[in-house]
Amino acid sequence: MKQTIIRLTYAAVVCMGLYSCSNTPSNETAKTEKQSMEHTYSPGENWKLNWSDEFDAEEIDDNNWTQQVLEAGHFNEEWQAYTDSSKNAYVENGSLVIKAIHESSDHAKGNYSSARLHTGNKQSWKYGKIAARIKLPHGQGMWPAFWMLGANIDEVGGDTPWPQSGEIDIFELYGSKDDAVIEANMHYANSSESHAMMGAVSYELEEGIFADDYHVFELEWDAANVVWSVDGKQYASKSIASEELSEFHKEFYILLNVAVGGTWAGSPDASTVFPQHMYVDWVRVYEKM
Repeated sequence: MKQTIIRLTYAAVVCMGLYSCSNTPSNETAKTEKQSMEHTYSPGENWKLNWSDEFDAEEIDDNNWTQQVLEAGHFNEEWQAYTDSSKNAYVENGSLVIKAIHESSDHAKGNYSSARLHTGNKQSWKYGKIAARIKLPHGQGMWPAFWMLGANIDEVGGDTPWPQSGEIDIFELYGSKDDAVIEANMHYANSSESHAMMGAVSYELEEGIFADDYHVFELEWDAANVVWSVDGKQYASKSIASEELSEFHKEFYILLNVAVGGTWAGSPDASTVFPQHMYVDWVRVYEKM
């Protein structure tokens, strides 16, 4: 998510290799029931678990997550307010649920609520494999994201503004573009201290959309490169050897959120079904052995 302020079938590909599952069609009425009841994941050889949240408790673990409270339009002219209410973020059936709600009959800024959770000042990492198993919302104006910010950012009490702090977008999905496409990106300050970015790289499902089932989103990050994968398939990479990319050799923290509307996402309309949900089965961070 900016701070300014290939199609692969899940059944055919995810359920091979390191990933296995039994796929069940989505059911809008069973909103928090996991679509793939049996699932195994391996980070690969020479990785060990450093931290995880499996969302097996009854409530969100406040040792891991802060639920931000922000007015509508705080970032990117987005239409939702972020709340710390349990109506917008909660744990159910072993998943974190982020719920975007249309609070009135009018489609306008301030008439939506959602949640933005982060691990800032609680959990942060320099390098590793960051992975999460997530089922996404969909529709015009929806903008879910799984991403990272530099732990020194002033937003959480640090001394560094964005983009000097750095940003890694593990994925963003723009429902106004295509519910079957996610984008990877990185943001940083260039040699003149102006905003620069890697440029979005897309991954498109062969069949269906990301709201149909859970997928595993991975970021592998070391001193040389940042690499993005979906369901074990690499689709983007970026060298961070350049001195201009020094931001990416410091600690970062994780964010999960669902935005509604805004500068980059387009606006929801009568075609957008509410409420919308993002279901997070687990988030894990691995380190090299």
